[in-house]
Amino acid sequence: MSRLLVVEDDPDIALALRLLFSRAGYEVAHAADGRSGLKEAYAEHPDLVVLDVGLPEMDGWQVLERLRDVSDVPVLVLTAHGQEAEKVRGLRGGADDYLTKPFANNELLARVEALLRRSSNGQNSWASQVYDDGLVHLDPTKRRVYVRSEEKRLTPTEFRLLNALVRHAGAVLSPNQLLTQAWDDPTGIGQERVKFAVLRLRRKLGWSDPDESPIESVRGFGYRYRRPGGES
Repeated sequence: MSRLLVVEDDPDIALALRLLFSRAGYEVAHAADGRSGLKEAYAEHPDLVVLDVGLPEMDGWQVLERLRDVSDVPVLVLTAHGQEAEKVRGLRGGADDYLTKPFANNELLARVEALLRRSSNGQNSWASQVYDDGLVHLDPTKRRVYVRSEEKRLTPTEFRLLNALVRHAGAVLSPNQLLTQAWDDPTGIGQERVKFAVLRLRRKLGWSDPDESPIESVRGFGYRYRRPGGES
């Protein structure tokens, strides 16, 4: 039974969501504010988080940012705002999906099922050999990454994304290819996730400046990792 965490401050909506998910066969926990939701997520490690944006104590954007620092748990963001900017902000922050209130129960359940299915199937097999090019040292067995001998903490998806890029150094990987390898999502749905995940990965590795980053954006094609010295 998958465990869901609903972080929602409106008691009527929270009750409706708990009933909906319980009847669908899920185990459901609830938190009424952002700070409590974050503590619950850290303690219980849910399989998916349904996160409202307009929360007291700590808003949904802050909760999402904190979650993404430590976990790849699928997050479905709920908001009353339908503007494109809000959707982009959610994707940029690491949300896996986005739904605007009011929403249809069947659509919400379908999105939750899809996210859980991708998450459960997302265990990619990687070569066990250590990768080391003098700049990046990546150990798939220990799940550790070092840049110039300094260890970097990455989420599982960020690790798989970097692994895919360095194992194909010099080659341009399309968003669809990266979705397949890092997210196990060959459908190509949600290509924007790749863009924002690459931005977060660069920042964590200390490569925020695109001109200095060995992870290149190749306009219209995808992304490429350049080994030190420009070798492919």
